[in-house]
Amino acid sequence: MEHYDLLFKNGHIVCENEVIKADLAITAGKIVNLTVGIPEHSAKQCFDISNLHIFPGVIDSHVHLNEPGRTEWEGITTGSRSLAAGGVTTYFDMPLNSTPPTTTVRAYLEKKQLSEQKALINFKLWGGLVPGNIDQLAGLKECGVIGFKAFMSGSGIDDFQAVDGDTLQSGMEQLAKLDMILALHAESDHINLKLTEKIIAEGRFTGKDYQESRPVSSELEAVRKVIRLAKKTDCKVHIVHASSSRVVELIERAKQEGVNITVETCPHYLVLTVEDLTRLGALAKCAPPLREANEVELLWENLKAGFIDMIGSDHSPAPLTLKQGNLFKAWGGISGGQSTLNVLLEEGYWKHSVPLELIGRLTSTNPAKRFCLYPAKGSMKIGSDADFVIIDLQKKFTLQKAGLFYRHPHSPYVGKSFRGKILATFVLGKCVFRDQSYHSFN
Repeated sequence: MEHYDLLFKNGHIVCENEVIKADLAITAGKIVNLTVGIPEHSAKQCFDISNLHIFPGVIDSHVHLNEPGRTEWEGITTGSRSLAAGGVTTYFDMPLNSTPPTTTVRAYLEKKQLSEQKALINFKLWGGLVPGNIDQLAGLKECGVIGFKAFMSGSGIDDFQAVDGDTLQSGMEQLAKLDMILALHAESDHINLKLTEKIIAEGRFTGKDYQESRPVSSELEAVRKVIRLAKKTDCKVHIVHASSSRVVELIERAKQEGVNITVETCPHYLVLTVEDLTRLGALAKCAPPLREANEVELLWENLKAGFIDMIGSDHSPAPLTLKQGNLFKAWGGISGGQSTLNVLLEEGYWKHSVPLELIGRLTSTNPAKRFCLYPAKGSMKIGSDADFVIIDLQKKFTLQKAGLFYRHPHSPYVGKSFRGKILATFVLGKCVFRDQSYHSFN
């Protein structure tokens, strides 16, 4: 008789294209059997999870944990713990907000060493493309970066400068040769700075005013430039945090024309609006900004149509002292990495009838495929890594400040009610998070 390390009986397994009821067997951190009727005595530990769902672990391709250099903003220890509590089993840490930013081989090796020491879950690191570091790109690829990130507008961090036109084109030419993906914060400073100066001069500081200072046209102008350069250079590109259906649909047309381009949106663009920004202030400030309620609904339509490739949290935390005062001067970044699945289950599955398997693809399978981690990651198949999350879809809860694992426990989702409670998160077959109310994995 075969002996497994772990056996989960009678679970509803969220696979890539369907949800099946089956038993899940784990040995040495791998999925080794997925079928019905595996004998209980064939495993060292066996758990009956009838009425519960197993999702592939979330791959959050867009987080800012800010270490080294700004550990007081979040840090790898608290950041990875909060992600695990949200069902995340792999995260990609962005190159900026760390000091130094991950734009050189030396900075990468320092950050990797810290991550290996402190991360509770799997991680990958982004490299940065900034003016003056093109000679570092090949070395960063050799070290193991998951891809490269560039800003087409000001990042808010002095030591991570936006790319000028020459740097962007030269960088894309080099990354095409290296067969690497370039992720882009696509907004146009040409539009944003002019509008911001005008609005501030008029003494306007509301959430709607901030939204007007960074209009959808700014995103569209930047994305059109990226598409033109992608056609010219054959560079693989990925547009992060699209806030509008018009941006998503522009990218979808480019895909149909053969451009190697993907797009993410974030949970906050699927549930929060500019009215929430006015109500909550800088807790809900991000760039691009939150949009009108009709844009939220249009993004859900894009998501269900298959136009959106993945969901990244863009978890970008900061101390409350940086989230106060003038909305234009306050730090822009939403603490949300712990709530991605909760938002997608409540707003997607329950309210917008999004199939569970589509949620699994958006949060796990698609990023795994795009960034060449599949099928080891992002899959509930025999042979895949045992990275998964156990969820009670029926269980309701209201997010409280005390339930957050961030270094600074604030989030625009505090006070929101959700259906779909994360009970446990497993990385390579090891339980890295268990909800206090759930006692199966002591």
